[in-house]
Amino acid sequence: MWVLTMEKNLFLDGFREFVDTQVVAYATKWDIAGEIPENVIRDFCGTGCLSMLVPCDYGGLGSNMMSFGEANIVLGRGCSSLRSVLTVHSMVCSAIARWGKPTQKQRWLPHLASGESIGAFALSEPEAGSDISSIKLDAAEQDDGYLLNGVKTWITFGQRADLFLCFAQTKAGPAAFVVPRDSDGLTIVPIRSMTGTKASMLARLEFSDCLIPTDNLIGRPGFGLTTVAASALEIGRYSVACGSAAILQACSEGAFDHARTRRQFGVILLEHQLIAAKLSSMATNLQAAILLCHEAGRQMDSKSENSSQAIWMAKYFSSTRAFEAAGDYIQIMGAQGLDEQADAQRHLRDAKVTEIIEGSTQLQEISIANMFQNRPGVISHA
Repeated sequence: MWVLTMEKNLFLDGFREFVDTQVVAYATKWDIAGEIPENVIRDFCGTGCLSMLVPCDYGGLGSNMMSFGEANIVLGRGCSSLRSVLTVHSMVCSAIARWGKPTQKQRWLPHLASGESIGAFALSEPEAGSDISSIKLDAAEQDDGYLLNGVKTWITFGQRADLFLCFAQTKAGPAAFVVPRDSDGLTIVPIRSMTGTKASMLARLEFSDCLIPTDNLIGRPGFGLTTVAASALEIGRYSVACGSAAILQACSEGAFDHARTRRQFGVILLEHQLIAAKLSSMATNLQAAILLCHEAGRQMDSKSENSSQAIWMAKYFSSTRAFEAAGDYIQIMGAQGLDEQADAQRHLRDAKVTEIIEGSTQLQEISIANMFQNRPGVISHA
């Protein structure tokens, strides 16, 4: 059951109004421009959504995962690119809140909660996508810190972020560092050639003798991937699952609205059986996707040992069905859906992104199968 306190409900009501009035009608324009306007970013920070996974002691809302998931659905229905900012920022917040020292939490979390600083998650490299153990960014220990050399790429909101949670290899193993954007030796190169979530302002991070103080090390060397990255990726995967369900919702709403008004061969599209079949499939898949996301959020909040399984299944189903629904949305719209100004084509491109990021569809299929290989036919519930 989707349980929210009155305070969380009031926050989400206000956040929903923000998305309905300031996001939905402009998302495709931002997609074409390849960026989100600075005034929108400021207003977005002002909603308080960036503080959801920051503990109350550090100025955050201290939200549970159910509330966080709902916020992703609300935002993702309007703009998947803006939702991706919430994803990566929240990954950084959760990592520092869980693994940071008290002094590190006090130093960074209040700024992240207020939106004064926006965080980005820097894990991917040209040769390390799904295989995160292949990261090569080098962190050489010095007397006064670590010297970073190498490259990170496809970093969501990297063009605008103030802080990067960056993963590198030390002699003791992988480690996680907080890297401010103004660090000497860090060059940020915009990436403008991607197919989907084009307004998410991706960037390539180039490190050349970039000295990072030891105080910026989160956790300890050797545990950067198995602890800090792994837990943050769970947050990101859940956020993308909910964002995928949101794309499915937007496609369902748009397709139904068009089918109710567009007439072909003397009747509205909704009365054509093949169109009705596509719409009924969208509606059913939407309900199933939302229920899977609800279950994943519930299990995360209850700290169930099966929460990873629930997250993987929610993301797998929601992302694949979102891409399918976006294709059907365009098919129902016809040539209108292929226009650059049409929301339908943006949803298709954004949905494809969700099948790749935070664990590709194929990696999910392998992982889900492996979860059940020793207990066939059994699906656990917390």
